Amino acid sequence: MLTNIYHHKIDVVTDDIDVQGHVNNLVYLKWMQDAAVAHSLEKGWGHDQYGKLGCSWVVRAHQIEYHFPAFENDQLVVVTWVDSFRRASCIRKYEIRRESDQKNLAIAQTNWAFVNLEKRMPARVPQEIIEAFKSDGIAQTS
Repeated sequence: MLTNIYHHKIDVVTDDIDVQGHVNNLVYLKWMQDAAVAHSLEKGWGHDQYGKLGCSWVVRAHQIEYHFPAFENDQLVVVTWVDSFRRASCIRKYEIRRESDQKNLAIAQTNWAFVNLEKRMPARVPQEIIEAFKSDGIAQTS
């Protein structure tokens, strides 16, 4: 297994359900962000570490493709990894799976921009961050 892959467990609760009786699409976005933050923490990059750099990640774009609905009491896992880095951004991918039947409920990706918080401008992703998320299959371009 690639060390870059992170598994984030989710228990679907009543508040996640919409009027159609399944998980609301906005909840998937929250789970994606939660998984990305947890993965970053696991790699040693939490709020304090980014704060010392005066930088943080912000979302430029999300893309989600839904395959099957999730329901209350489902146990899910958000599988996520950083697929590639560019000078001031990265692409993070996600698969959201139901544990009981291993169905892939959704696939997604987020384009994250690395920004200088004071200047509110893109900043070069430091090599130590790239190294923390590297795996055998990661691509890096400049």
